[in-house]
Amino acid sequence: MRALFRLTTFLLPVFLVWPASAQNYPNHPVKLIVPFGAGGPADVYARVLAQHLSEETKQSFVVEDRPGAGSIIGTDAVAKSAPDGYTLLVMSNTHTTNESLLPNKPFQLMRDFVPVATVNYSDLLMVVHPSVSAKSVKEFIDLAKKEPGKLNYASSGPGTPYHMAGELFKAMSQTDIVHVPHKASGDARNSVISGTVQMMFDAVTTMTALAKGGQVRALATTGLKRSELTPDLPTVAETVPGYEATIWLGIMAPKGTPKEVVTFLNTHINKVINKPEVKEVWLKQGAIPLVKTPEEFDAYLRKDIEKWANVVKVSGAKVQ
Repeated sequence: MRALFRLTTFLLPVFLVWPASAQNYPNHPVKLIVPFGAGGPADVYARVLAQHLSEETKQSFVVEDRPGAGSIIGTDAVAKSAPDGYTLLVMSNTHTTNESLLPNKPFQLMRDFVPVATVNYSDLLMVVHPSVSAKSVKEFIDLAKKEPGKLNYASSGPGTPYHMAGELFKAMSQTDIVHVPHKASGDARNSVISGTVQMMFDAVTTMTALAKGGQVRALATTGLKRSELTPDLPTVAETVPGYEATIWLGIMAPKGTPKEVVTFLNTHINKVINKPEVKEVWLKQGAIPLVKTPEEFDAYLRKDIEKWANVVKVSGAKVQ
């Protein structure tokens, strides 16, 4: 009985710590780890979230970019972080794709993380360097078939939406185009702008201005319907029926993060992305706010993992 009393006395403070810490959350700066390069959609929208969350909670939310290996480096760092809500992952469908494309990575998404909140989604823009003779998707396909293996496309690394959009395009258009992976989306973008690489699928939110400025030529968007941002631009699906590729963003935390903290974050993130001023700016950029509970996000993730596993299988995509 004395042993039981001593054990209970020892464990009682432990049980009291978590609820107290969750109730006081956050009481020091929170890091939003972006496993992609600066200037890409994840980085841009993470900074919007960080600004508003800092204002909402009266505590600093700080964005830290850790690109490399198609998001693996930064993501693994978060997986190994303390599950206390102070280190969060800014993720995308790169992560759901990598579940099948990179089965030997050091973490598993649904094993080592918990869903917190979705952020937004947007179409991609298919662009080419102005030196490429193709003025439409059909002309690009014809050119690729005329010179198999000579055209290439850039991405920000294996498993990223830009990579998988390219692989899906190759499979559905039956073309042979070489994948040129980069460390970050900014690097891939610069390769297309300079003409080192001929083509790229990039987020409409970051590439539209470059296309309007004449640095690249936009051929199409990748949603099933035309983007309100570029209504005169056709979709890839108008030439390649059924083609669809988008990019979406979300927030996850290390497994074991207290439910109270996850609920707190979900509530405040959803509040931010529902702000009229945030929604107005995002919609003008082509980003659609995406609001889900942690449970809804969990189901969304599992469905997306299954979807991209099928794309990887059909396309034959491999990490080079």
